[in-house]
Amino acid sequence: MPDKARARRVAKLLADSYPDAWCALRHENAWQLLVATILAAQCTDERVNMVTPELFAEYPDPAALAAADPEALETMIHSTGFFRQKAKSLRAVATAVTTDFSGELPRDIDTLVKLPGIGRKTANVVLGTSFGVPSIVVDTHVRRLSQRLGMTDETDPDKIEMDLRALLPEGDWTHFTHRLIHHGRRVCSARKPRCTDCPILKQCPQIGVSDDPPPPKRRRSRAGTGRG
Repeated sequence: MPDKARARRVAKLLADSYPDAWCALRHENAWQLLVATILAAQCTDERVNMVTPELFAEYPDPAALAAADPEALETMIHSTGFFRQKAKSLRAVATAVTTDFSGELPRDIDTLVKLPGIGRKTANVVLGTSFGVPSIVVDTHVRRLSQRLGMTDETDPDKIEMDLRALLPEGDWTHFTHRLIHHGRRVCSARKPRCTDCPILKQCPQIGVSDDPPPPKRRRSRAGTGRG
């Protein structure tokens, strides 16, 4: 079973190492954060931050985005990738928020996840960062690091979230998420984690991390190619 005491030591070390870690997506309100989080799927935060100033200026609220011309919106967000699906998702959630909630985002996860295209990850981003509701966001970094740290052996994001909630005090959830993401981006990468630079190394069982060098690439044989 995961160790609550060790989980809290990890959280403390992360707090000491990254006291100012917070959401990297630029936004001025919860709606902007929701939009930016949708755009950030399969895209870097840096790229999203390059796109959103013009997007928010052109479509400042849910009603404006709901009425957006699909092609114009697709062009504006094209560089974030999967732009057609993202434009469709943005217009759908904007329409729902405008029609069903008078343009204001609901502040509970059960209602948020009923919005078109909104899962627990996106809902938790908004709840924790904008509304101050203790939340754990399970993105690719949190999933990888929580497994390496032995805090969960689950692969499903929702089950990982529940495991982390059980290990940590509720008041630590949101900050722990941001700090773990920060650590994953800067130190504990997927393929070559910099364990010698890791501030939580003594608390990490390094599950799935190998010190062995990658096997050499095989040279392709020309035998049987039909040449000559």
